[in-house]
Amino acid sequence: MMGGPGPTTDELRTILRAGLRVPDHGKLAPWRIQVLDDQGQERLGEVVAEVFAAENPEAGAEEVGLERERPRRAPVLLVVTSRILPGHEIPEVEQMLSGGAVCQNILNAAHALGYAGQWLSEWPAFHAEIKRALGHDPDDEILGFIYLGTAATAPAERRRVGIDEVVHQWDGRRGELGSPLSAE
Repeated sequence: MMGGPGPTTDELRTILRAGLRVPDHGKLAPWRIQVLDDQGQERLGEVVAEVFAAENPEAGAEEVGLERERPRRAPVLLVVTSRILPGHEIPEVEQMLSGGAVCQNILNAAHALGYAGQWLSEWPAFHAEIKRALGHDPDDEILGFIYLGTAATAPAERRRVGIDEVVHQWDGRRGELGSPLSAE
């Protein structure tokens, strides 16, 4: 539910600079960001529709059309990928988490500038042909498609997990999670 305007070029550069200010143990920069404007979104939509139609021969024109429009949900689409360096002294999990932090920082920066943003990882993120079309190795991970624009309607709030459900005060007893942190 996003439309225009999207971030200007200067605002997008600010968003991306903030996105890159993440923990990056070893200075590996194991992530890449692609910016897709209208032309890039259209071309990616063609690839997505082609792959979808080939794998779902029973799909009708309407379904294929919806897939074609998938990348065009907002004025700006970012594709954030990660190329993990296996066997490196920096653990793979740290490399992957660094990419997740890039995505989160991008969203926070976009929201701070007054834009709407949504980070999605739907089926195209896991498809080797989509990765190849975007110039990535099939072993690279698409961490997410981040859509940036102006909210057409206020997003509905969803239930969020409470602190008492996931935060515990550990008192040092081995094998025990601890007690829920007091909400007080």
